[in-house]
This record gives sequence, structure tokens and C-alpha cells, in this order.
Amino acid sequence: MGKGRLMLPPEEMRAFGQWVVEQLLDHLAELPELPAAQREPAEKMRRRLEEPPPSAPRPWQEVLQRLERDVLPAVMLTTHPRFFAFVPSPSNFASVMADALASGLNAFAGTWAEASGPAQLELTTLGWLRELLSLAPTSAGVFLSGGSMANLTALAVARQARAGERLDQAVAYCSDQTHSSVERALRLLGLSSAHIVRLPSDDGFRLSPAEVASRIAADRRDGLRPFCVVANAGTINTGAVDPLEKLAELCRAEDLWLHVDGAYGAAAALSPQARARLWGLGLADSLTVDPHKWLFQPYGIGCCFVREGRLLEETFRVNPEYLRDLEPRAGEVNFCDLGPELTRPFRALKLWMTIQIFGMDELVAAIERGLSLAERAEALLRERGFEMVTAAQLGVLTFRYAPEGLPMVALDRLQERIAAAVAEDGLAIVQTTVLRGRTVLRMCTINPRTEEDDLATTAELLWQLGEEAHRRG
Repeated sequence: MGKGRLMLPPEEMRAFGQWVVEQLLDHLAELPELPAAQREPAEKMRRRLEEPPPSAPRPWQEVLQRLERDVLPAVMLTTHPRFFAFVPSPSNFASVMADALASGLNAFAGTWAEASGPAQLELTTLGWLRELLSLAPTSAGVFLSGGSMANLTALAVARQARAGERLDQAVAYCSDQTHSSVERALRLLGLSSAHIVRLPSDDGFRLSPAEVASRIAADRRDGLRPFCVVANAGTINTGAVDPLEKLAELCRAEDLWLHVDGAYGAAAALSPQARARLWGLGLADSLTVDPHKWLFQPYGIGCCFVREGRLLEETFRVNPEYLRDLEPRAGEVNFCDLGPELTRPFRALKLWMTIQIFGMDELVAAIERGLSLAERAEALLRERGFEMVTAAQLGVLTFRYAPEGLPMVALDRLQERIAAAVAEDGLAIVQTTVLRGRTVLRMCTINPRTEEDDLATTAELLWQLGEEAHRRG
């Protein structure tokens, strides 16, 4: 190891890399037999890992063995075939290797001059998504770190285009089912909490255009300045899709920006099975998509599209003197001008490589598999006697273990106890959420690794744990 050079000998680097790849392959092979989650107490983890930084080098073999022993077991495996909580991030081996390549090459994907190959590959991949989602030819996009940053980017453009610098009276509207990242983004952009209006959703947990129109009129009478409506293309709670066409008509009539948060559901529109339900994505002024969900990428890739693509650059472009040599020439794009990040990694590689290696037909089949798994899970749970709260839609279903005669408060507590018992058991992970003030169990089934046996064993476990929790009172 050279002094001050941070280098390992070539033969050690090769062995190091081989060890990592072998660990990944072993992990994937063993995944169905592993616990879906293992949560360790904070004090135990501190005892394992808190220490001064070492002054002298340690053998990489020793470091990796410690990582394998003390760190990696204590995780919730979102790639696990029985991980049904939140939104699984199934990933795939091709994109994992792409991430390794991107990190190893360490390309700076902010400007064309520094990475013309990665820039063009990003343009190509964004073009594929634009066409597959039936977005307007004028649309431009950018890859970001995830859905939260994508929503922030889109709403920054909305603020600039419709509200300008006058934020004191600006108002944005969304439903009570909207993802928390939207409210966080609007607060970061300067809106007061009072001017982020969360409207009650309808019986299908969708945003009502009539409710929005009524509130817009009332706010204008009070001297406020509505500027944006946020619609959902697949909510986290239930998979609901807001009436995008009607909301687009309303926004055009009222000269408001329509942002569609499709971080969860939009990519399901690649499937003919789900396309009709998601019709209207192309009517949005901006749209977010999370490839680490339905497009099966590792974490760290979100996407924002803006219908009038020039608005991205008008919102984000700055011209510091130290970047004057990197000005794009004709046909070139500096992605640092289209979003909040100057320093940005080569994110597009993993999605591009996945599409190249597996092909779109295989990705569409994986999406449709996730849709079908949710329908099968619903059938199994109904057979077992669970009460369905919302039927399977876009890979999400909600339900309750509901013995007769229990008051609502006791039923709510019972669902929480079941979810906690499932997590402690480790076979699967199922979370709770709250709908109309009632606690329910929820499953999301988008992982292509999930088999019908995984659904059946999870349904049986849920029922057994529900029976035990109910008996114990």
C-alpha cells in the first residue's frame, strides 16, 4: 500500500472485488431463507461499532468480515420476496453492477464537457421514458437522487412559473393521501403551512376536482393566489390514482400548475394492464417517477419531467465564472442546469443497463407480475377471513383482522400488534397505515422475486398471529 496514495496492490484489488461479487451472489441465492428484517437495539449497535478511527491500516479481509458479521445482518431487506411493507425496492443484478461501474469510474455527470458519454446516455434513457409514458415531445427530464428530490425539483419549477417571487399569498393544493415529500418540498420552497392545503379525498381515496375548485374560488375571494395542484398517480397508502384528466382541465381553466406525483405508480403505465387507469400522465405540467420502485433499480434514482422542458433551465441555470469553460455547445446539455445538483453521479447507467440486458418486454412482464401478485394476495386473505378495506390496485392492498364484537379502538390496536408480531417473527414484513382514522394492515407486492408460496405463508402467518393476539386480549 503506497504511502499517502490510497492504493491497494492490483492483486489485492482483484481479490477484494471478487469477494464482494461472491457475497452479492450468495446473498441473492440465500435471500428467500433469510429473515426479512432484523432490528437491533441502539445500545447493542453502539457497543459493536462505536470506536475511534484507526490510525494504521487494517487488512481488507478483516474489515469485510466485520462488516458481514456486525453491520449487514441488522437491516430490513427491501429486496426480500416477503418484504411487503412501504414500497419494496427489488433491484436487479445488472443495475447493481452498473452502480459499481459508475462509482468506480466516478464520472462527473453534471456537464457535457466532463461526461459527454454519460450525458448522452442519460438523454437517451430519459427519451425512452418520455415515449413509454406518452409525455409531450417538449418534455425534458433529469435523474435525481429519489422521489423526494424529484418532487422538490418539479415544485421549484412550478413556483417559478406560476408564483414567481411573491410567496406570501401563494397556495398549493393536494389530497390527504399525498406523500409527505410534497409538503416537505413546498415548505422548503417557502410556502407557509397554512397555504399548503390538504383536501379530504373521496371514497376511493382520490383528490376530488370539485373540492379543489371550491377551495380555489374561496381562496381567491380571500385575496390568496392559488398556483399549483398536486395529483397522485398511485398513492402509497392504497395505490389510488387521482382523476388526472379532470384535474388537468381544472388547472388549465384556472391557470394553475398541475404536478403529478407518480413516484410510486407512474411507471406501471408501461403495462397495458395498468395503462388505462393511469391515463392522463402526459397532461401534467410536471411528473415524477421513481425507477427504484416499478422499474426495479437500486435506491438513488428518481426522475422529474417538465412538460415545457425549457422551464427546468430557466429555474435552475446559473453561470458562475468558474464554470465558464464548460458552457454547452449546440446540441449539448449540462444536466447541472436542469436541477439543483451540480455534482451528480452517473445515475442513468443502471436503468439503461437494465433495459439493455433484459429488454422492455421483460420489464413489462415484471410490472404485470406485481399487479397480479396483489390480486392473488387479496384472494388468499379473503379466503383466510380477513376484511378487505381497499382492494388490490397498482400492487397495493389494505385489510384488517377483524373478529366480531371488538370495538374500533381495540381493532386498531390489534392490527398494530399483528404487524409488530410479524416483524418480530422475521418471516415477512407487513406494515400498518391509517385510513379514515382507522388502523389497517397493508401489503405492496411489486417484487418480481415474490412467489405465490410467499403470499400464502404470509397470509397464514398473519392469521395465526391475529388469532394469538386476539386470544391474549
